[in-house]
Amino acid sequence: MKKVITICSFLIFSSILSSCGPIVQGASVVTSVATMSNDRRTMGEILDDKSLYMKIGQLIIKDPMLDETNINFNVFYKSIILTGEAPSNDIKKYLEVQIQQFAPNMKELINDVSIMPNSSYISRAKDGIITLQVEALFLDQEVFHPAHISVMTERGVVYLMGSVTKREAEHATNVASKAKNVKKVVKAFNYLLVRPAKEIEKDKAKKAKLDKIKEIQAKKAEIEARKKELDLQLFELSTN
Repeated sequence: MKKVITICSFLIFSSILSSCGPIVQGASVVTSVATMSNDRRTMGEILDDKSLYMKIGQLIIKDPMLDETNINFNVFYKSIILTGEAPSNDIKKYLEVQIQQFAPNMKELINDVSIMPNSSYISRAKDGIITLQVEALFLDQEVFHPAHISVMTERGVVYLMGSVTKREAEHATNVASKAKNVKKVVKAFNYLLVRPAKEIEKDKAKKAKLDKIKEIQAKKAEIEARKKELDLQLFELSTN
């Protein structure tokens, strides 16, 4: 019988878990869900992905055939990434078939589960650190919003998911590859032809606001300089 321990925050493993979630002996699940804020998916698409995510999580936790595995996964726009370790190719294929039955309408399934012994907690912690590094690098750029891309790491391989343009995808890949100890970056994006119109309008409004602030600041600086000049003239007149 599997033993489930719920942990909200545990030293370095807080970098692996995005919220309170199960750590399971046997089959284990690591969550990675993109922030809903600024999400480019519709509310219906977000709910579909969350529902599929929960189903896969329950399958991995409850299926006795997966007791000896360590399976991590992510879901975005009905596309699924599977990583981790399984004891045999038969188990790996079994998992894939089960998920296909759970999600007959999924768009893509990337099964990168490796046939090898389960990774150690130290290895998973290192992956969590890489994920944090990539997410931090995403904050320090202006090509795309960090919430548009979900990051998952498995044995040094970084998996990126999200709805992005090709320019954003290439930039995200280049940025992620700069994180320390990254071996490879795998792109599993839903590609957009152009940025959503509402984002472009939002950026224009933001730029207009910033331009207005700069204009006001420049005017204030001009007034302040003129005031100092007048104060100096008054001082000279009073001295004379």
